[in-house]
Amino acid sequence: MTLYIDVPWLLDVQDAALGNDDVSVTDYSALVAAVARHRTRMPTLATSNPDAAWRAAALLHTIVRLEPLPHRNSLFAAFVTGQYMEQSGEGIDPPYGALSDLIRKVRESRLAIYAISDALRSWRL
Repeated sequence: MTLYIDVPWLLDVQDAALGNDDVSVTDYSALVAAVARHRTRMPTLATSNPDAAWRAAALLHTIVRLEPLPHRNSLFAAFVTGQYMEQSGEGIDPPYGALSDLIRKVRESRLAIYAISDALRSWRL
């Protein structure tokens, strides 16, 4: 099943993830970019129909790199990734600390989206 999300979906996840914390979106264009990127049909010339892991990786990568919130973007990206995979029917169970490490690598070393999606695939339930 291919799940296409929109900005209101991201805002709902943000609300669930961050609760009553006063974390308002400072860059809505980053959310629009995340939505557009996960909807692409051709991530590479070799792959024209991306799976849920690639789409979740696109969301994670875009949120971490573009930082739509003033702070707590890593937590937001983690929740978006988990929710996207779960709602796509492909829940994940990363080893303790692995998702945090993956997000840190995206933030610090510009980890490629293909490595992110490979990690997500390896954590599928």
